[in-house]
Amino acid sequence: MTITPDNSTISLDAKTSVPEHVLFQEASGSAALLNLDTETYFGLDDVGMAMWQELERAETISAAAEALEQVYDAPLPVLQQDLFALIAELQAHGLITVIA
Repeated sequence: MTITPDNSTISLDAKTSVPEHVLFQEASGSAALLNLDTETYFGLDDVGMAMWQELERAETISAAAEALEQVYDAPLPVLQQDLFALIAELQAHGLITVIA
């Protein structure tokens, strides 16, 4: 569990959802997200894109971290914190929703 910049708490058991007003486009190993409501653009490198894709597929944030652990040479707690940081930043831009 972590506290985001807006002081909300995110649980490892939570699920993420992509709002309808968000477009995702992959290109050459990176990705771009666009919030159509605010016209906010957000770029992701290859690792950020992998995190985004796992968050979309997984039933929970914890499951996304575990899947990423199979791909990246990083300890699970580090991957969980990296996911929390990405989620917090995406939330701040209206690009992802956390469902408790």
